[in-house]
Amino acid sequence: MKIQESAEDYLEAILVIREKKGMVRSIDVAHHLNYSKPSVSRAMSLLRENGYVTMEKDGLLELTEAGMDIAVRIYERHRLLTEWLTALGVRPEVAAEDACRIEHDISEETFARLKEHIGPMVQQ
Repeated sequence: MKIQESAEDYLEAILVIREKKGMVRSIDVAHHLNYSKPSVSRAMSLLRENGYVTMEKDGLLELTEAGMDIAVRIYERHRLLTEWLTALGVRPEVAAEDACRIEHDISEETFARLKEHIGPMVQQ
C-alpha cells in the first residue's frame, strides 16, 4: 500500500523518538520534524483514522502493526542510504537530507539490490 511521503516521515519520526526516549507525544514529533503543533495534531488524527497510530488517554502515541511496518521500512532505507552517501564522502548532514528524499521514491526491488550491494561497504 502506498501512503503519502509526509505520513511516512511522521511514522519514521515516531519510531526514532520512541527508540531514543522510550515514549512519544505529539509535541516530540513537532520538535523532531520542526513542524507546528497544529500540523502534527492534524497528521496524527489522519494517521489514527487510517490505522497507523493509536493515542493513549495520556497522549502517548503508539504505532500499530501497519504503522510499525512502514516506519521500520522507511527508517532502514534512511539509515542505509545515509551511511552509504557518507561513505562516498558526502557530508553527513547533506547525506541525511538526500537519503530522506530518496527513501520515499526508490522501489522495493532497487532498494533490495542496493542493500545487497552496499550493505557490506557501509559495515566496514
